[in-house]
Parts: sequence; structure tokens; C-alpha cells
Amino acid sequence: MKKTFFYALAIGALFLISWGFKGHQAVATIAENHLTPQAKAAVKELLGTQSLSDVATWADEVRNEPAFKSTGGWHFVDLPLGLTFEQFSAEVKGQGEDNVYGAMQKARIILTHPKSTKEQKIEALKFLVHFVGDAHQPMHVSRKEDKGGNTIQVRFDNQGTNLHSLWDSKLIDHQGLTVTEMSKQYDKATPAEIKQWQADQPMQWLWESYQITTKLYAEVEKNNSPDDDYYKTHIGIIEQRIDQGGIRLAGVLNDIYSGKVYSYTFAAPVLPQGEEAKPAAQTGGPAKTIDLKDVANHLNETVTVIAKVYGIKDFSSMILVNVGAAYPDSPLTVVLRGDAKALSTQIDGKAITVTGQVIDYKGKPEIVVTDKSQLSIR
Repeated sequence: MKKTFFYALAIGALFLISWGFKGHQAVATIAENHLTPQAKAAVKELLGTQSLSDVATWADEVRNEPAFKSTGGWHFVDLPLGLTFEQFSAEVKGQGEDNVYGAMQKARIILTHPKSTKEQKIEALKFLVHFVGDAHQPMHVSRKEDKGGNTIQVRFDNQGTNLHSLWDSKLIDHQGLTVTEMSKQYDKATPAEIKQWQADQPMQWLWESYQITTKLYAEVEKNNSPDDDYYKTHIGIIEQRIDQGGIRLAGVLNDIYSGKVYSYTFAAPVLPQGEEAKPAAQTGGPAKTIDLKDVANHLNETVTVIAKVYGIKDFSSMILVNVGAAYPDSPLTVVLRGDAKALSTQIDGKAITVTGQVIDYKGKPEIVVTDKSQLSIR
């Protein structure tokens, strides 16, 4: 009896945090309809008899377990209203990896990293399925001060609720469709829409949710008792967001399992702060040696750079090395992680040779080093 009671509490809590069961399962089911044969086989290899729909709410189910307590912030991103896209993008990336944007990138990197274990990939796939859904739920890209609409009380269908729950599940429940019916009715994107949606980057997905949320906040200030007219006006938005989530999740998985070669300079499951995983410009052969002053012209390429170290900053989890000039004029930052951090005691003031993939972090080139063999003293 006690176990059943707590299970019921857990089920009830899930409907308060993201799309509810139906929304997430519909996103996953639509994605399954658009997977390539290679992606379907890869998913089956990881999940066995489970489908994407079966694992779509796993991230919500485990978020209160001790081992996953740190994942709570991965389901959303809090932002002030009134930002331009450029400000929005900078704000999202500036928050680091512990929001829904960083969580999606982290999961993708783990799924494609050659050093990831099968267990890590299974967990990453479950997270990715869920977080792509969260990214398309407008109230998961919203204001911190009202906890994503959770503290904004509204009345709908003669019951008290809040703005977040209204968009998680109440409008969906009012429609009265099963997950199977939702998946069939919502999955109506044209070939042109599929092509465009799958070409859009995750930051665009979040920006779309942000724009919707901005309108929802303005509406609830005028009326906190949404009626059937509100439902009729807004259910189409939910249908499109769930359809977009499913189509884009399929696009991400199809890309991951397309056989493309990715280059990494960090060990799984580490995510370079807020950066998206991108195909490397070079997919084989030795890294080319470039002039330090040209490093910004070689983003996403694996290169070798020779330069002098002009300062080191230890942040415990990583060590930043300024090369070519002292901070903030350094044309390149070398980030030491893992075992490579031990090199920091030997290189200050020395000329070094470093090999790795050049990434962009807040407009500045970086090379992340996790293997000591990537860096040597000249």
C-alpha cells in the first residue's frame, strides 16, 4: 500500500513538470515515424525492446533520485523577457551547460563520442528524447521569477491550476485524444517543413518557445481564466510544437547515426561549455599546423598550433591557458581537462605545441585538451 501511494504521488508530480506523459510520448512517437533505417537499428541496439516513446518521460521519473538530483535544471532555461535573438543566444550559452540547451548538446556528444560506453549512450539517448521535447514546450523557456509560470495561478475547466501546468497537460487533456491519436493527428508536416525544421539549430527551437512564452505572459496578465476560446486559439500551437519536436528529434538521431565522422578534443561525457557538437572540417589524416594569428579562421578544424604560454588560471574542474598573449588579449585559450590538467605546472612561460579541434566559446577560439599527448613543451 505504501509503495503504491508513493508511486501515485510520483505519477501526479510528472504532470507538473514537462508536457506530461502524452506530450512527451507523442514527440517520441512522431520521431519514430521519421527515423532512417540506420537510426532505427541504432536505437534498437541501445534500447532493446523499449521504444523512444517508452523512455520519453524517464528523465522526469529519475530527476528526484539522489544520482540525478543535479539534472533538475537541465529541463528548462530561465530568461528575462524582451531580448533580441543575439541577446537571447548569448544569455543561453552564458549560463553554461546546466540548462536544456547544454543538456541537449551534452547528450548528443555522448552518443557520438567513440569513448562513450553503451550505458552512457543509453542514458544520453533517454535524456535527449526528453529534452528535445522540453525545448519545444514554451513554458520551459520562460522567466525565473515565476518558476516558468508555476506560480501564476489560472482557472481552466472549472479547476485551479497554473500557467505552466496549463501548457504541460491541461490543454492536451481538454482535447481528449490518446497518445496514438495525437501522434497521427499532429504528424502532418509537409516535406518542405520537415526539411526546414530539421535544418534549424537547437537555439532556434528555444527562441521559438521564447517568442510564444512572451505572448502567453502578456495574455495571462489580461485574463487568468482561459476559456474554450483560449483552448481553440492555442491548441494548434501545441500541436505544432509537438510535431516540430518529433520531426527535429528524428533529424538529430538520423544525423547522429548517419555515419558522419566527428572529431573531439575532450573525453566523454564532458561538454565544452555551452557549445554545440559540430562535424569537424577534417575527418582523417594528420592535423595541419597553422599560424596562431589565423586560429579564428579554423573553427571546427583539428589543427596544431605552436605558441608561448602567457598565463594560467585554475578553475578546479578545468585549467585555462592563455597562449600568444596575456588575458584578455590572448588569441587562443587552451582548456586543460582531466589528466591533462597535470601539465599546467610545467608550461607557464614556455613555448608549447598543442593539437586539437578549434571551437568557439563566447566569440573566442579554444582548444580543449584532455589527453597529455595533445600537448608538448618545445
